[in-house]
Amino acid sequence: MDLLLLSNSTSDEGYLVHAAQAIAELAEGRTDALFVPYAGVTRDWDGYAAQVREAFAQGGIAVQSLHEQADTLAAVNAATLIVVGGGNTFRLLQVLRQQGLLAPMTARVRSGAARYIGWSAGSNLATPTIRTTNDMPVVDPGGFDALNLVPFQINPHYYNLEIEGFRGETRDQRLAEFTTLSPDTPVLGLPEGNWLRVSDDRCVLHGPHAARWFLDATTWDVTAGPLSIPV
Repeated sequence: MDLLLLSNSTSDEGYLVHAAQAIAELAEGRTDALFVPYAGVTRDWDGYAAQVREAFAQGGIAVQSLHEQADTLAAVNAATLIVVGGGNTFRLLQVLRQQGLLAPMTARVRSGAARYIGWSAGSNLATPTIRTTNDMPVVDPGGFDALNLVPFQINPHYYNLEIEGFRGETRDQRLAEFTTLSPDTPVLGLPEGNWLRVSDDRCVLHGPHAARWFLDATTWDVTAGPLSIPV
């Protein structure tokens, strides 16, 4: 099982440019990818697919979008590289559940038949549930269970920003609420510019910033390198 889980797709360098080498290494010669645009809400899926298609073309990878396929199940079952974009995680999960694609996608990736790339909502989808997304629940996804490809939660775009005069919860406070109610479930706060490469049971953190583990009432920072997953 091989995964690339990015915190974000955009940067000052351009769209997915910061992750181009990581994408090439994960693809490992694969020249076709199936893109899942369903997290797009205020952006149309045609335009979203075109943007991803252009970015992946730089690495010699041709992209077909799932929303363009007459038989979405057959497309998933034939894919060797599955790419899941960011946007609204609740909408992403809703559409995949409605189309009956969650279990087939999990099976395809777990078997090693397909490799998986996700960013933001796509990274959330790879975890046991989407309960640590930053997104507003704009739709009812019919349950929070996701692909469960990794044994921990991810909080993408992690940054514990404190703004003078702001009276709402910080990111750390919101994640503390999660771990208070789910004390046995670890959460990794994944900062902008960082990503995870998962190969079977090995998980390696990449990027310029320290990430942060949350478990029960404890937090600690981790830097780039192999991750020890808390239990």
